[in-house]
Amino acid sequence: MDFELSEELIAVRDLARDFAAKEIAPTAAADDRERKFRRDLIAKMGELGFYGAAIREDRGGNGLGFLALSLITEEIARAHSAIRVFINMQVGPALVLDRFGNDAQRKRWLPPLIQGEKVGCFAITEPDAGSDVAAIRTTATRNGGDYVLNGSKIWISNAPVADCGLVYAVTDKAQKHRGISAFVADFHQPGISRRELEVMGTHASPLGELTFEKFRVPAENLIGKEGEGFKICMWQLNNTRLSCAAGALGLATAARDAAVAYCNQREQFGQKIGQFQMNQDLIAQMVVHEEAARLLVYRAAWLADQKRANNLEVSIAKYTAAEAAAFAADAALRILGAYGYSTEFPVERYLRDAKSYQIVEGSSNIQKLIIAQDALGYRKANRD
Repeated sequence: MDFELSEELIAVRDLARDFAAKEIAPTAAADDRERKFRRDLIAKMGELGFYGAAIREDRGGNGLGFLALSLITEEIARAHSAIRVFINMQVGPALVLDRFGNDAQRKRWLPPLIQGEKVGCFAITEPDAGSDVAAIRTTATRNGGDYVLNGSKIWISNAPVADCGLVYAVTDKAQKHRGISAFVADFHQPGISRRELEVMGTHASPLGELTFEKFRVPAENLIGKEGEGFKICMWQLNNTRLSCAAGALGLATAARDAAVAYCNQREQFGQKIGQFQMNQDLIAQMVVHEEAARLLVYRAAWLADQKRANNLEVSIAKYTAAEAAAFAADAALRILGAYGYSTEFPVERYLRDAKSYQIVEGSSNIQKLIIAQDALGYRKANRD
């Protein structure tokens, strides 16, 4: 087993780290406070090729792989976790088009997503269908050369600002989850309304509701065949879940960095507070959780690059990284005390942003369900 990153991967990581330090970190606090959507950062990351890491070169990507994408995501989230959401919103649709789209769809939709020229998203969750994707109710009815979509999607990242994206809808109710289909859609067409939602964290990443009322999508925008949407959605979620895990890892690192720096700067009772065993206990746990998550995230990404099944490994990585981020942010706030609670320091933002990782892309409970059912033999995660 080789735990060393290649020179190429180190260069990718360093490029992302440098970009994050210069372009993201300086305005992270202000962007969060002002709930500022940074379309300029989406474009800049596209120019650097970040979204094309897992896309084939002959389709506009750079083919660096999922481990490279994970390293990029980790560094972006370390600077500002909300900005890493942009990566998933561009990469999620791009990966689906690369894997399941036809040549015409790839030619039209892949370049603007990979280059950051259009803002992407994917619309799965509904008011009554969260973890239970098979319960979605948005319908897509064939009408001549179009499908007509009706329904509502909620908790959709980039919903208020997206130019285009994936929409999962029911084309045959009788077939239940086998009646779900996937579409790529232009969100500037009539029949769609948007509502931004106020949430606890990730304020620089707009979240919202999409309502489709007689929203027409050309039949040529159907991805794959009718009824393949659930399969496509599960495949997509496994990959965006991996990127999400990498983001949680980056946030855990940021929280640990803040705690260590404060321990070595703050003095109480005549000594650095890092000398107190209670703080050392927290720091040690932060390091262990972070390093365990790092190994698990990198393993899952490596398996993806080897084109091996990794659903179980991704769930393990996502669960571990999400919990590591939540623990690290909470521990950092306890160490910083009132300064951690203050909005003048980033730790309170870390805590707010960390909670999202226990919810999005499959909650921590869903990951535990996947892991336990695999261990018990009820449902193998890496089945064909």
